[in-house]
Amino acid sequence: MVGSFNVATAAGVVLATAATDAVYVMFTSAVATRRRISAASWSSVWYLLSSYAVINYTENWIYVCFAAGGSWIGAFFSLTFLRSLPPRSPAGAPPE
Repeated sequence: MVGSFNVATAAGVVLATAATDAVYVMFTSAVATRRRISAASWSSVWYLLSSYAVINYTENWIYVCFAAGGSWIGAFFSLTFLRSLPPRSPAGAPPE
């Protein structure tokens, strides 16, 4: 059942899932480089953002499509941002 559709809710879901995926990419990057405080901080933000999208799109299945679109946007732009940064060695790795 589709129910009522709200453009503002759809936009909010896109933004929330885009932000969620961007934060997830930053979390994964922090884990890969073994930065504990950064990884823990990104993880907590990740869960806070994901709760908005989950609460909103569970009321109407059509919002799942907007969540998927936001997820794609967040991952694409956060990886674009990470590619522009110089590579970092994992914590504790010997200098090059």
